[in-house]
Amino acid sequence: MKPVRSLARAMLSGIFVVSGFTNLRNPGRLVPAAKPVTDRVTPLLEKADPRIPTDTETLIRVNSAVQVGAGLMLATGRFARPAALVLAGTLVPVTLAGHPFWNNDDPAARRNNQIHFLKNLGLFGGLLLAAADTGGKPGLRWRTGHRIGHSRRSVQRAVRTARREARIAVRSAATARRLPG
Repeated sequence: MKPVRSLARAMLSGIFVVSGFTNLRNPGRLVPAAKPVTDRVTPLLEKADPRIPTDTETLIRVNSAVQVGAGLMLATGRFARPAALVLAGTLVPVTLAGHPFWNNDDPAARRNNQIHFLKNLGLFGGLLLAAADTGGKPGLRWRTGHRIGHSRRSVQRAVRTARREARIAVRSAATARRLPG
């Protein structure tokens, strides 16, 4: 992996590891802000599987643990692309719960939340770039297209060879019929 990619991934993942660890240790301070979002998600979670915990504090802990784990994977370059997608997924509820600037009446609080909302939007974009980064290697789409093109050329060569062999066989048969005996 190139040093720039390693450094960029470590820098991008830092906020998730640190804030995830902090929130994992003390989720109670986030419960009031997260409650409106978790109340909307709870029916979906109960419908998916009734064994999934639905209390706000547990959901904050789970989200924080996922951020720490995926952040460390992104920082170390292990499963970096899936880790970036997972981090992007954890960022959505955090942003909606933590920075709803549209609900603020106070202009200073509104501006502050708007800045943090846009910061998280920028992080989301960076995570999408990290998820799309193939590390300088061809992506799956290119490799698939390359294989298809290679297979197509191989089939075309095989067809030309078969036609050539068939012409030779026809000529040989015609020559053989003309020979006496």
